[in-house]
Amino acid sequence: MFAVLKTGGKQYKVQAGDVLRVEKLAAAAGEKIQFNEILMLGGDKTVVGAPLVDGAAVQADVIDQIKGEKLIKFVKRRRKHSSKRTVGHRQKLTLVRVTDILASGADKSGVKAAIGSGSVSGAAVEAAAPAKKAAPKKAAKAAAPAAEGADDLKKLSGVGPALEKKLLEAGVTTFAQIAAWGEAEIAEFDEKLSFKGRIEREGWVEQAKELAK
Repeated sequence: MFAVLKTGGKQYKVQAGDVLRVEKLAAAAGEKIQFNEILMLGGDKTVVGAPLVDGAAVQADVIDQIKGEKLIKFVKRRRKHSSKRTVGHRQKLTLVRVTDILASGADKSGVKAAIGSGSVSGAAVEAAAPAKKAAPKKAAKAAAPAAEGADDLKKLSGVGPALEKKLLEAGVTTFAQIAAWGEAEIAEFDEKLSFKGRIEREGWVEQAKELAK
């Protein structure tokens, strides 16, 4: 019986006893692992996956973590200020020995799945999913103070959504608060919120007194 498995972006045709060099896996020497991406099973009966064979797996023992042959990359740029660069690379690999080919029951075997050391596991993808949904909630929370008894501060001259947000974050939520500002408060908020004289220039205090009536 043989199987065609996929790992590290490559396909391998294997049978029990074969020794393979595959892209580095997150497993230590001596561990037993299981390849769950099986594209085809062959033997007395051939089963082709669509794209994977449901319930099939290939189990193997990790022999060692090794490196492939050194590859030399030489780059030369022919320009006025020419440059040369030589880079060597040895691909990290995992040496495994195939022990069993399972036609079914892979999910109940209890053997650790073979996962690439640089890949993202399914659990990581699921953990990231709630984070994508959290953004609208955060935005809703940020907008909440404006909806809970706060005045529409955008009615003040020169105040847009960005300035209104700054005021709300500083605890200023009503026209009555602004109407009560004196010189000290105006100077404080000018400096704290980088308004650069806008409060007096736009006449917020006088406007707020009218809007608060």
